[in-house]
Amino acid sequence: MKKAALSDVKDDLSKYLRLAEKEGIVITRHGKPAGVLIGFADEDDWFDYCLENDPRFVERIAAARQKLRSGQGVRLEDTE
Repeated sequence: MKKAALSDVKDDLSKYLRLAEKEGIVITRHGKPAGVLIGFADEDDWFDYCLENDPRFVERIAAARQKLRSGQGVRLEDTE
C-alpha cells in the first residue's frame, strides 16, 4: 500500500482515486495512519467489496463452513 498525506489527497482527490484502483492508499494525518482509500476498477469490484464487508454474508459463509466441517451439507465438488 502507498501512503499519502491528507493534505495531498485533499488537493488532488481524482489522482488518488485513480491510484487507489490499483492498490489501497493509507491516508496519514500528521504522519500517522488515519484511513485507507480503496478504489474500484469496475462495478464487479464494488459488488465484491460489498459482499466481503456485509456482516450478514460473512456470517452465512461461516455457518456454511461450520456445517461442512461437522459433516452436514454438500460440497460443490460432490454435486453432479
